[in-house]
Amino acid sequence: MTSVIDSPYKGSGQLTRQQFLFYEMRTTAKLMKEGMDDSQILNRIVSENLYQYPTEKTIKQVAAGCIARLRGLNDNRLVFEIANGDTETAKQCCLYAMMKQYRLIWDFMITVIGNKYRQQDYSISRMDINAFFLQLQEQDDLVASWAESTVKRIEMIIAKLLIDNGYVNNRKDTRLQPVLISRVLENALRENGDAVALPAFCCLN
Repeated sequence: MTSVIDSPYKGSGQLTRQQFLFYEMRTTAKLMKEGMDDSQILNRIVSENLYQYPTEKTIKQVAAGCIARLRGLNDNRLVFEIANGDTETAKQCCLYAMMKQYRLIWDFMITVIGNKYRQQDYSISRMDINAFFLQLQEQDDLVASWAESTVKRIEMIIAKLLIDNGYVNNRKDTRLQPVLISRVLENALRENGDAVALPAFCCLN
């Protein structure tokens, strides 16, 4: 069992605040493509309240998270697609960025969603998400220490993530929809050494 100190899931608790953030990621990416540095981006978002949030503290937290997520891609092509690409491509690139930032999302998309596509199992339900967390709790001390409310909140975020990216149609939908990976993202995954994540986007070749 992985100890709290060695857990790859450190920081995953931030998911309860950060979530998918498509609009915020797109807004931030546009500023990044204008050539602003991180402090300039943060100041612009805060001063003009570009996210339309009620408090400056929340704006700063989310903006810092979006900047980190975009920088974590280390791929200007994908940042450009998030800023200016069509909605479906931009969302897929945002999902990849979220997977890169949070090991928990990475593991869920590959081990649950990717494996379902591999096995041609197109059923998906809250039970699959619950089973994923139960397995993590058995393997990792940090995840096992999370409050039930934290786990439930992250489970809800994952469920919404699947809706936002077209994997399911709504919260009651139990059929996993096949998605069509963007060519830009497919190429980036292969070139960045992340081809293991291709099945999470229904790319099995």
